[in-house]
Amino acid sequence: MRVQVAIIGAGPAGLILGQLLHKAGIDAIILELHTPDYVLGRIRAGVLEQVAVDLLDEAGVGARMHAEGLVHRGIDLLIENRRHRIDLHGLTGGKTVMIYGQTELTKDIMEARKAAGLKTVYEAKEVSIHDFDTTHPRVRYVKDGTTHEIECDFIAGCDGFHGVCRASVPRNAITNYERVYPFGWLGLLSDTPPASEELIYVKNERGFALCSMRSHTRSRYYLQVPLSERVEHWADDRFWEELRRRLDPQTAETLVTGPSIEKSIAPLRSFVAEPLRFGRLFLAGDAAHIVPPTGAKGLNLAASDVRYLARGLIDFYHGDANGIDSYSERCLKRIWKAERFSWWMTMLLHRFPDTHAFDQKALEAELDYVVHSLAARTTLAENYVGLAFVD
Repeated sequence: MRVQVAIIGAGPAGLILGQLLHKAGIDAIILELHTPDYVLGRIRAGVLEQVAVDLLDEAGVGARMHAEGLVHRGIDLLIENRRHRIDLHGLTGGKTVMIYGQTELTKDIMEARKAAGLKTVYEAKEVSIHDFDTTHPRVRYVKDGTTHEIECDFIAGCDGFHGVCRASVPRNAITNYERVYPFGWLGLLSDTPPASEELIYVKNERGFALCSMRSHTRSRYYLQVPLSERVEHWADDRFWEELRRRLDPQTAETLVTGPSIEKSIAPLRSFVAEPLRFGRLFLAGDAAHIVPPTGAKGLNLAASDVRYLARGLIDFYHGDANGIDSYSERCLKRIWKAERFSWWMTMLLHRFPDTHAFDQKALEAELDYVVHSLAARTTLAENYVGLAFVD
């Protein structure tokens, strides 16, 4: 088989890229290790920056998002039982975020690909990439016991943190930057109305908490827990009791609880690989970077990557290679700003087991400055809704 672009990974990065290339008339195939049900079963992000919303519209898959998604104009910081609203809309000249679950976004794009007859190979085993340092890269995979080979012009590595693409790069050609945090997020999904109309970020002596949502009837809650915790030790009643302890009395009293649909513990890490281009191979999404979820940047950074990559590939096929040549540099500028913000939010709102007394006092002063300074609130709001692109 011969295609122009082989995309490895059918997560949001790969799916959005495939849709953008299809709209531009570029022939691409997507290979995915897992089944469609597995891909749709991953419970992930739900806060979309305007850039992600615009990109989904550009890809022609934004209709249901606009019909069912929730536009949020602010967030709350809950500190010492007092809520402080960050007016995202007012502080950023009218920008907002959209609450729309990654599962729903993925479903929309998968259905659009199916309707257009585009090729996605699920359960592609033993994927390997070859000759990406030449002008004739190849991808091999096994499907139903038969080995297949794809010849292509470019390979887009959208296969996640543990994928084959970044692992195939020679070690001396790539630098990895990483910080692993000493705690995780215990998440619970339930068919209950949200605790608030907007997200609540909680700084509490018992640990961080987040009250989020997927819709007016489906809520997502998180608790900071030690890495040693096991999800099976957290019955629903124990989760709800601990969440109430971290909330202010009024919110705790009105919290609607119910049986969990899903519970899991996610470790937190910051990670960036540099560079993001290796000959005809490009890394995008979680294959290139991981952010702690505190800043709501993971899916949005993936959208940012494929925005740059799609435009670069489209320009290449129109005779201009500047976009792909500058892909890594341009992406990394935006990535590191998002990494900084996510790291800052994580440091500010979580309790670290080994924080020095001086550092703790400094963090408390920083948080007090954020909620009482217009300049600090504006900085938080600008980063939360997404920084402007510099093309």
